[in-house]
Amino acid sequence: MEFRDHLRTTGGALHRWFVAQSYDALLVAAIWLLGLWIIGLPWTPLWAVLAFAFQYIPHFGPILSLIGPAVAGVTSGGAMRLIYVLMLYAIIAVVDGLVLQPYLMKRTNQVPIWASILTPLVLGFFFNLVGVLVSAPLLAVVYAYKARGQEPEILPPDPRPQLR
Repeated sequence: MEFRDHLRTTGGALHRWFVAQSYDALLVAAIWLLGLWIIGLPWTPLWAVLAFAFQYIPHFGPILSLIGPAVAGVTSGGAMRLIYVLMLYAIIAVVDGLVLQPYLMKRTNQVPIWASILTPLVLGFFFNLVGVLVSAPLLAVVYAYKARGQEPEILPPDPRPQLR
């Protein structure tokens, strides 16, 4: 395998990971928008756009997305509205971490759901924050190489005449 092939495989895997991350960010922003609109929080579109942007920061983006709506919830409706925002955050975190991200990684990069849930935990244990941050793109690249190795080799037809 030449260097260009490695670049093509790695670049393609990272591109597919970025596409999956973009879909994930869009879906999470839509859930934030709908949930905050139901709660009646002011500046709901702003919080949804920020949630979209922060979703690209692995594992810390969702926490950053919570800060604005939490502050707005406290200032506009007191403790009860803050509790609603925290409940919405918990729902989004569970749905995103256990359903959306694993499903999208499986659809775009053929990464098994169990691997996309387990790998951040294992890499986070061994490599702390860096392991958690690189786990998703690393999985995409590893499974791209795995899929590349399983491609059937196409052989030219046998030039000898067939005897029957």
